[in-house]
Amino acid sequence: MRTWLCALPLLLLSLAVHAAEVDRRIAVTIDDLPWARVGTILPADLQTRHAALMAQLRQADVPVVGFVNENKLEVDGQVQPARVQMLRDWLDAGYGLGNHTYSHMDLNAQGVAAFQQDFLRGEQVLRPLLAERGQRPQWMRHPYLRAGRTAEDRAAMDGFFRDHGYRVAPVTVDNGEWVWAFAYANVMNEQPPSAAREATLAQLRKGYVPYMLNKLDYYERQSQALLGYALPQVWLMHANELNAATFAELVAATRRRGYRFITLEEAMRDPAYARGAEGYNGRYGPSWLHRWAMAENKPKDFYAGEPVVPAWVMTLAKVDSE
Repeated sequence: MRTWLCALPLLLLSLAVHAAEVDRRIAVTIDDLPWARVGTILPADLQTRHAALMAQLRQADVPVVGFVNENKLEVDGQVQPARVQMLRDWLDAGYGLGNHTYSHMDLNAQGVAAFQQDFLRGEQVLRPLLAERGQRPQWMRHPYLRAGRTAEDRAAMDGFFRDHGYRVAPVTVDNGEWVWAFAYANVMNEQPPSAAREATLAQLRKGYVPYMLNKLDYYERQSQALLGYALPQVWLMHANELNAATFAELVAATRRRGYRFITLEEAMRDPAYARGAEGYNGRYGPSWLHRWAMAENKPKDFYAGEPVVPAWVMTLAKVDSE
């Protein structure tokens, strides 16, 4: 009996440790395929940067769904076979592809009718490309995460997507990754090769990964506060030069945080996602976690503490806000 009693504190400690463990899971989604801001890049550079991103993805070895803007496949209105091949490279690597609309249209600004037309135009290449492999489009992502300014608009779009065989890919870990990427691409494209240029690029790479991890920590806390557990998160990124240099490092750092990388399908099995995009009627596109918090009328201080992009990165990116 005495031996059992002596072991009791250790047993309780072990149980407490296991109870405190958090099931950290996350799915990666990458928008703006075949490449963000593709019109600013020479064809040879585009292929080099695409190859670098694919190498980073292979090194990271995680499930990914990429979302396509079909107007980025075109030059002067003509689909470019080399850019379609970039999408085939994604499929060859085992990644999924979804519809991000033809022109990256803002639903909140353009309205339901125009958006639906643009969305269907965005599957003219994608649908037959997937059919070559016995697949069909099943995922869509709202540009700017703008999912409709009224409950009626959101309901109309939900029915439209359902009728056309699509599921909405939400975003819970929203971030200013695109600002860092604008800054990185601007330095690459506008500054001549020099030691100073390379130092700036290195500074951006060094700052980017901690920033993204801080965002991940923030949204984990938001999930715990709102739902009482760590939601299987959905992470938003883009096909760009910065991720072509850092994606594998970011994934490795995230794994050190205790995260497991899962498919978008697995993440969406969590019942919280059944709430859809409810809760927000403004012009912008917040995280789904924050939408749900708004639906519950959480106070303003609930949203406090979200990490921001540093001012020096904003300056290099030539943007005024996230």
